[in-house]
Amino acid sequence: MTRHVVFRKDEIPEGGQKLATIAGRAICVFNQKGEFYALLNRCPHEGGSLCEGARIGFVQSSEPGVYNYSRRGELIKCPWHAWEFDIKTGQSYFDPQRTKVKAYDVNVEAGKDLIKGPYVAETFSVSVEQDYIVIDV
Repeated sequence: MTRHVVFRKDEIPEGGQKLATIAGRAICVFNQKGEFYALLNRCPHEGGSLCEGARIGFVQSSEPGVYNYSRRGELIKCPWHAWEFDIKTGQSYFDPQRTKVKAYDVNVEAGKDLIKGPYVAETFSVSVEQDYIVIDV
């Protein structure tokens, strides 16, 4: 797998999402309570942009007039036809056996650690003050 530095950590606010293009692939990166997740930005139904969809959760009811809203912001709804996917895994809830969106591994790494890398090159003194989001493709 090839690693790609895509954003500074502070570029995606909590509850937000941002689109990255890596090797010709549109990938949506999500910030869910300080944890970062990434999905291919293409709904498997008809190709709608998931990054333009609404973040939602589950509503459950044990009886009329009583409901519980859970997993707030952990699902993304396709803006075209409302297909829903778990931002952590890409799993659908309407057809969990056959339908999902490609999920990517995401890490947050300190900028000072990124400059160490396995590279052999002329180096210059650099200070890094931010954490960055890194996706493995």
